[in-house]
Amino acid sequence: MTYDLKKDQNKLKIRVLIVTSVSAEKEAVLRGLGEATYFDVLVAGVGQAAAAATTAKELATTTYDLVINAGIAGGFVGKADVGSLVVSSEVIAADLGAESQEGFLSLEELNLGSSSVQVDDNLVTHIVNEGKKAGLSITTGATLTLSTVTGTAQTAAELAARFPHAVSEGMEGFGVAEAAKQQGIPVVEIRSISNKVGPRDRESWRIKEALATLERASAILPEVFK
Repeated sequence: MTYDLKKDQNKLKIRVLIVTSVSAEKEAVLRGLGEATYFDVLVAGVGQAAAAATTAKELATTTYDLVINAGIAGGFVGKADVGSLVVSSEVIAADLGAESQEGFLSLEELNLGSSSVQVDDNLVTHIVNEGKKAGLSITTGATLTLSTVTGTAQTAAELAARFPHAVSEGMEGFGVAEAAKQQGIPVVEIRSISNKVGPRDRESWRIKEALATLERASAILPEVFK
């Protein structure tokens, strides 16, 4: 879907739905948004199914101009550092497909549909520009959605090889994006990085810092969509 920022800004009222997975993310987003009144922030739950169902239910009852999936995520080494922000150029269901003797087969390779949702370049550019003005460290690229997040160096390497333009992985993005796509509504995923994609090491996670970055990122949204 193409996002016409100028057209939407000329409307009397713009409405943006922000979908998070847990309450801590919602609270960080709300702190950042401050007094802005044209955003609705929901907690959808963890995983693609919960995210898709909650988003679809909300979109069926309220009219929105844009959907944002916001939260924290893992960042690929060398692409997105812990404490930085990523803005999706594409949202990909990285483990939606089939295994084969030759390797993983995506829905596209199986001729069963699409496992990705494109994000409008104009929308990404506008968010990134406002974020950089605010001093945020921002990376753009594909954001991966997985039902089982990466916990080994081998899986991290396999994902990086399959998706060389990937910058982060989370568990809800594609569910939110597909629900928005079904309604013809533009969507973007915005994630702050709490840990590296790779061996699972809870001691190295920086969730508090990532939530602070998410709050700072949310604070630019009223400016983006004023």
